[in-house]
Amino acid sequence: MTTELAGPSLSTVPLTQRYSAADLRVFSADEAGRFLAGTIADPQRNPSLAWELLYRLEPDLYDRLVAAEHLHPGILEWLPPYVPRIIEVGAGTGRLTLELIARCDQLTAVEPAAPLRDRLRHKLASSPSPSGGGQGGGRVRVISGFFDALPAPDRSAELVVACSALTPEAAHGGDRGLAEMERVCAAGGMVVIVWPNHPEWLIARGYQYLSFPGPMTMDFASPTEAVDLVAIFYPQAVAEVQARAERQVSYDVVGVNPPRDLAYKNVP
Repeated sequence: MTTELAGPSLSTVPLTQRYSAADLRVFSADEAGRFLAGTIADPQRNPSLAWELLYRLEPDLYDRLVAAEHLHPGILEWLPPYVPRIIEVGAGTGRLTLELIARCDQLTAVEPAAPLRDRLRHKLASSPSPSGGGQGGGRVRVISGFFDALPAPDRSAELVVACSALTPEAAHGGDRGLAEMERVCAAGGMVVIVWPNHPEWLIARGYQYLSFPGPMTMDFASPTEAVDLVAIFYPQAVAEVQARAERQVSYDVVGVNPPRDLAYKNVP
C-alpha cells in the first residue's frame, strides 16, 4: 500500500493514485470474483477499485469523508417513521444506519467490507441508548453480504434500503442486486435507494424519484480537514477550497450531486 493514515494527519495523495495492483491481494475470494472479473484490475485506472480498496485499507479515512456528508433532512423526514423490520444493504460505517435504529424492531445492516463492518459495530457499541448497552441494543445485526446474494429470506423486511452504494455495475449491485433487494422486501413494503448514483437507471426500472430542495454543503471538522479530504477525493477542486479557507464546502465546488435525493418502489 502506498499511503498510511495515522491519527488526524494524513497523506493527501488523491484516491486514484493511493493504491497499486499489489493492494488487490486484500480482497477475499468472493470480493475478487465480483470486483476484478472482466474489469481493469488497476486501481489507478479503475476508480471503483480504488474505492473498494479505501474501504478495506483506510476505513477511518472513508469515515472522515462520510462524517462531512450529511443527508438532506427531507430524506429522513420522508422515510417511514416505523416498520417492524429493515434491511440496509451496503451499510458502510453507518451513514444511514444510525438513523434507522429507532424506526424498527429489527434492523439488519449488510456490508461486504469487513473493516467497515467493524467500524459500524464500534459506533453501535459506543453510542448511548436510552436503555444502555449501546445504540440499538439487540435489535441490530451487522452481517457480511453482497447485493447480488443477500443473506436474507424472501419477504423478510418491510423496508429495504441502500444509501450511496447501489450502482448499475454488476459488481456493485446492478440489476441482480436490485432484484435481490426486491426479493427480500415484504409485500406492501418499499425498496428505497438513497442518494442514487444513476437515478435514470432506477426510473427506467419502475422507481419513483424524489429530490429535496435547498442549498447543501459538506461540513468538515475544520478548514484544514476540508482541504485535506478534498485533495484526496476531489483534487480538481482543492485550489478553490484552499482559497476559501472555510470548513463548509458547497457540493457545486466539488462537482457532486448533494445527498438530497432518493428513488423508491412499492413492492406489491
